[in-house]
Amino acid sequence: MVELVEEAETCLSQKAVIVQNGVKRQNGGETVQHPADGGSRAWVVMLGSFFCNGILFGVINSYGVLYKEFHDNLQRRNVTDPSGKAALVGSFAMGTTFFVSPVAGVLTDLIGLRRTTFLGGAVASGGMFLSSFFVDDVAALCVTYGVMYGLGGALAYTPSLAVLGHYFKRYLGKVNGFVTAGSSVFTIGMPYVIDGFLKRFGVVWTLRILALISSLIMVCAFLFKPVKHHQPAKKVSFRDVFNMSLIRNRRYMVWAAGIAFSLFGYFVPYVYMLNFVEKNFPEGSDTKLPILCIGITSGLGRLLFGYIADLPKVNRIYLQQLSFFSIGVLTMLLPFSAGHYGWLIVIALGMGLVDGCFISLLGPIAFDICGREGATQAIGFLLGLCAVPLTVGPYVAGVILDRHQSYTLPLVLAGIPPAVGSLAMFAVKLVRPPEAAPMENGAGQPLRGGGKEGEKDSAQKHEEAEL
Repeated sequence: MVELVEEAETCLSQKAVIVQNGVKRQNGGETVQHPADGGSRAWVVMLGSFFCNGILFGVINSYGVLYKEFHDNLQRRNVTDPSGKAALVGSFAMGTTFFVSPVAGVLTDLIGLRRTTFLGGAVASGGMFLSSFFVDDVAALCVTYGVMYGLGGALAYTPSLAVLGHYFKRYLGKVNGFVTAGSSVFTIGMPYVIDGFLKRFGVVWTLRILALISSLIMVCAFLFKPVKHHQPAKKVSFRDVFNMSLIRNRRYMVWAAGIAFSLFGYFVPYVYMLNFVEKNFPEGSDTKLPILCIGITSGLGRLLFGYIADLPKVNRIYLQQLSFFSIGVLTMLLPFSAGHYGWLIVIALGMGLVDGCFISLLGPIAFDICGREGATQAIGFLLGLCAVPLTVGPYVAGVILDRHQSYTLPLVLAGIPPAVGSLAMFAVKLVRPPEAAPMENGAGQPLRGGGKEGEKDSAQKHEEAEL
């Protein structure tokens, strides 16, 4: 602390410094950004991100309600593998959202947070509106509902997380927890809302109403004004567009690969939960209540673990590993709750809680490992890696379900990747952080030390604090 104070006094004696709205301006030098961790503008941005996350993933996570409509249509037309093909529409939406996220990260750096988010809202709402014209064509739905809505979701989701790093640092974990809780809040009510729309207006007009709701993302885009950073004009090169340091950051690559593998079974319960309840529990059982429970505790989990993740001695990666292992075990227990509705609700509540932990830590860990400058593309690249397992998992589960006519094997297999992946992520501690990486502890706080010797000492302390 003494060294930091002395450095600050030296800088003040050499240059005039003005601090305003979290941005330090130095006469004769570049603008240095410092998140304000508060203020009216920051809270408005946080609310905008909250609604972006809520609308996008509230719709995607509630696909199980629409899945039944699409599945029944395919079954009436005697289409082979109706379960797998109906699931493919929703898994395409989730998978595309993650697959295009690396492009969204690059595009955000090129055209800005606002424009990227606005474009995402336009594409998502347009895709949902077009889906209303192809309710009986599963191939067309894969393009309009799956690819287009997922593409729009990716373009809006990545900047909605990245913008938080412009306004928060000390409270970044809490803010990420609140923002990602938006999807939980919307997931709580969206299944009932969609079901009500289906009963009152039918599937065609339900999709059009969802298109209107998705268009609100374009309104949120206007709130995402980044902290200004004045730099001298320079030519844009390949290195400026694509952050190649991510590929060289072995710690980040190991962490990202572990998450991607863990997500093979993650989306399966969301897609099949309603049908699972309908076929394995007494008539009259609320088919949407388990998803509601997941949404409630997921929101609570994001707030709770967002707070815990900011504590100085908490290792965020270990916390995320624990959440993945719990997701795997609880998913494997789902089929054995058949006939015992109380146990199903208990499992659903537990799944939501640990799901909230996993989601709320994605952004903070990316900032810890890659720093604020590399976090946007780090988040995007991570989500891109997750696209394949999120798309393939529900489809494979549907094919197995059509073959065996039982949910036991699909759900047990879906729980294996999260449990195994959580253990594989211990390999992160075997990888040393890159020398140029920002030296931060598990709570995102900079370690002490200056000069070359200080950097080496900080790296060692960072290794101990992080691992």
